[in-house]
Amino acid sequence: MNISIFGLGYVGCVSLGCLARNGHTVIGVDVSETKVRQINSGLATIIEKDIDIIIQEEHLKGRISATTDFIEAINSTDVSIVAVGTPSSSKGHLNLEYIFNVAEHLGVALKDKNSFHVVAIRSTVFPGTIQKFQKVIEETSGKVANVDFAVVSNPEFLREGTAVHDYNHPPLTLIGSQNKKAADIMASLYNHLPAEVVITDVQVAEVMKYVNNTFHALKIGFANEIGNICSALNIDSHKVMEIFCMDKELNISSYYFKPGFAYGGSCLPKDLKGLQTLAHDLYVKAPILESIDKTNEIQISRAVNLVQQLGKKKIAILGLSFKAGTDDLRNSPAVTVVETLLGKGFEVQIYDKNVQLSKLTGTNKEYIDQHIPHLSKLMVNHLDELVDYAEVILVNNREKEYVDMLLETESAATIVDMVRMPEPIRARANYIGINW
Repeated sequence: MNISIFGLGYVGCVSLGCLARNGHTVIGVDVSETKVRQINSGLATIIEKDIDIIIQEEHLKGRISATTDFIEAINSTDVSIVAVGTPSSSKGHLNLEYIFNVAEHLGVALKDKNSFHVVAIRSTVFPGTIQKFQKVIEETSGKVANVDFAVVSNPEFLREGTAVHDYNHPPLTLIGSQNKKAADIMASLYNHLPAEVVITDVQVAEVMKYVNNTFHALKIGFANEIGNICSALNIDSHKVMEIFCMDKELNISSYYFKPGFAYGGSCLPKDLKGLQTLAHDLYVKAPILESIDKTNEIQISRAVNLVQQLGKKKIAILGLSFKAGTDDLRNSPAVTVVETLLGKGFEVQIYDKNVQLSKLTGTNKEYIDQHIPHLSKLMVNHLDELVDYAEVILVNNREKEYVDMLLETESAATIVDMVRMPEPIRARANYIGINW
């Protein structure tokens, strides 16, 4: 395939060499005449393991060239990859001047081009940028997006120092596209790689680089805070984290990575507070650890605000325990939500079969009597009672009976969902999810 790459910096140079090595004819485009001369001399524009050899070899084979003439590059290629810089300001906003310059150049060149052209954004951009980029091309060229051309998101996940290896051994290849033809063309560039090609919504693809790298930064910060606490206790922090990483069921897994409501129960709040206290007593600063429960409090406030904004007074709570399948009310975020709503003048009724059963059998009766006797009086025995009463149904647990009831009942009450109910429920007009 004939491919043009806009921007001959880090990502552009690596993409140029690796695509050429995979058998494509690739032309680099850059405003820097120095970079263009380097590529046309068989020299890499960056210092990176193996890329200098690849550029030299593929240039000798005639698969690599470079130019400052964007019209020539676009007219002679089927796909344009955009890898120009998007530097951050001191406040974190992106300078998109370079990327929108490319959009204008593409618009000018595509005005007189009749064949379908695919544009892939490899640069890191905020969600919504590709939509604006596409609009600039339409306005400049007079062409129609997804008919005459298509713009897709194709974020890169390359690490400096191992970029060539990362290009050839990705964990996955991500393509965000509204256009199947464009997605298929881009996927064909990567199908030979030993990783799944994931095709998704454009904005999902746009945000992924930020999510990935922020999590990587969080992991480093978390490990360092644990290391600082261990160091103060003369404990081998590397042995601690080595054992931590051995748990692939919970620690290094997708288990807890489901956006939703706040955590609760007897273990997480207690042990987090214990580690925070340990750090404090050792005079170790641990701002990441200290902020975790604050984030949890924000999620509880978010739930209360969603209910408040509806302007309805009769609230039904499905599930009072901190998670499905248990009667444990200790540190349950639902208890905090109920108490906050009561304090703001809402009328609340609660249904939780597990809590009701434990109260009757005495297994959790002491806790209920000592800590939340006022909430015990708000509990109803039958789910039907709650549905008939409610103007708002707040779903706190994903119990099967709650799912079945909501699927079978066409209640006029607004559903506020903390746990992500099945799609038929989420599709209703009277439905609100906490963060989806």
